[in-house]
Amino acid sequence: MSGRLAVPRPAGAGLARMLVERNALSFRRQWVAFVTGFTEPVFYLFSLGIGLGALVGSVTTDGGSAVPYAVFVAPAMLATSAMNAGVMDSTFNVFFKLKYAKLYDSVLATRMGPRDIAIGEVTWSLLRGGTYAAAFLVVAAVTGVVPSWWGLLALPAAVFVAFAFSAVGMFATTYMRSFVDFDYINLVVQPMFLLSATFFPLAAYPGWAQWLVQATPLYHGVALCRALCLGEVGLGLLWHVAYLALMGAVGVLGAARRVDVLLLR
Repeated sequence: MSGRLAVPRPAGAGLARMLVERNALSFRRQWVAFVTGFTEPVFYLFSLGIGLGALVGSVTTDGGSAVPYAVFVAPAMLATSAMNAGVMDSTFNVFFKLKYAKLYDSVLATRMGPRDIAIGEVTWSLLRGGTYAAAFLVVAAVTGVVPSWWGLLALPAAVFVAFAFSAVGMFATTYMRSFVDFDYINLVVQPMFLLSATFFPLAAYPGWAQWLVQATPLYHGVALCRALCLGEVGLGLLWHVAYLALMGAVGVLGAARRVDVLLLR
């Protein structure tokens, strides 16, 4: 039996916001690291989308529209920016707090419980992902690569992408033993970034590979953001939303369960 003091943790107390506030305060002196997280997708947009796009010309999307290559790539970079924010916060930062700073041990000595920790960290990732996505969307709009007003909905879509990756990232982090294990994160994220219909339409992949691409989480984020930015809106987008929602829900519940097992039992 655990020797920890049992502290009442009322359900639905909204205590997760305290962890969000704590993270916001801790980043006051690290604002450079916070605001520069979206720069990599912006560089890809200008180097590949606009630079290489001048050579590629137009691309036919899976929806049948012929668009300039920069217009095709921009929504994928938006989804990638959100993914990067979700993965960055929910893996490296959470691991340090869990294994080295022992932050969650202190948090659990208050009225906050494992679910509050999971929701608080995921919410913080959403705020960070939303910031990256908003900044990138402004850059994309100014450069003229967002042709549809539906593109405004790409911002909440990108936040949804950040939610899915953040939740699952935190869940996976609870199984990490050392920083060496983060090589597995890169082993998953980097190929997914390159091969999730990010730079090429799904039809460009061999038939046997298309179902593998469609199984990746980033593909659903890219497809959702791309359809909104191009105005290719239809009921088929609900499939992408459902995939990301299920992924996020499993991640939050799994992360809360793992924190409970690791620190309270």
